[in-house]
Amino acid sequence: MVTPVPKNIARPLVDSLKTEVICAEHDIKQYIPDPPEGLLGFEDSVAIALTRIRQANVKSRWSSASMPGEPSDPLPTDPDWAGGSLYTDDRYVPSNSTPESLWRIIEGIGGENGWYSLPLAWEARGLIDRFFGGPGIRRGRRDPNKLLAGEIVDFWRVEECIPGELLRLRAEMHMPGLAWLELRVEKNDAGETMYHQHAIYHPKGLAGHAYWWSVWPFHGFVFGSMTRNITKAAAQLDVQSDALNTAN
Repeated sequence: MVTPVPKNIARPLVDSLKTEVICAEHDIKQYIPDPPEGLLGFEDSVAIALTRIRQANVKSRWSSASMPGEPSDPLPTDPDWAGGSLYTDDRYVPSNSTPESLWRIIEGIGGENGWYSLPLAWEARGLIDRFFGGPGIRRGRRDPNKLLAGEIVDFWRVEECIPGELLRLRAEMHMPGLAWLELRVEKNDAGETMYHQHAIYHPKGLAGHAYWWSVWPFHGFVFGSMTRNITKAAAQLDVQSDALNTAN
């Protein structure tokens, strides 16, 4: 529970500490010369890594190495005639902000910024996931402001990111089914900024259907407050931007 690394990876790593590994040979130097300034020690290497994390200067992470699922798995973009059961939670509300501010809030979701609704509920879901061997919510994100397809955000993975328009996340938490969360910036016929939040769940077997209905009563609190708080945060971002421009 003290590391963002899943226990199926963390446990073998911890167990391996029982065996000392000391480098006594350096034959590789014949093929790959040491850098002119010499090799970095452990403490210096860790210090550089932490500095890059603080400066959001990390190009990739171990958790972004692979994409889950099989090619035959259902997708949220599948047409109705593709068959199978789908449960959805769809919310479409106006936002008193510019599309740019709304997108900044959407793209910055997760990690230290949180999920804009019931933090304790998200933490509890993460703890349950880790108990069953899942990644939990501690994986965070590579960059606090920008996202790329394939990256992880807590226990979600970015399946598609169209800047200024769409962020589609695929759940990697343990559950009897597949789940996605789509966050969109749209405009209505009157040209007003609209926030579109679409949760999709594809159950697997009877357990999958039971899972959906067991958590369904909480959706009004979790997804409802998420919708309100995201649009509110976007509007506040506009106010802060206007105040800064006025001051300058």
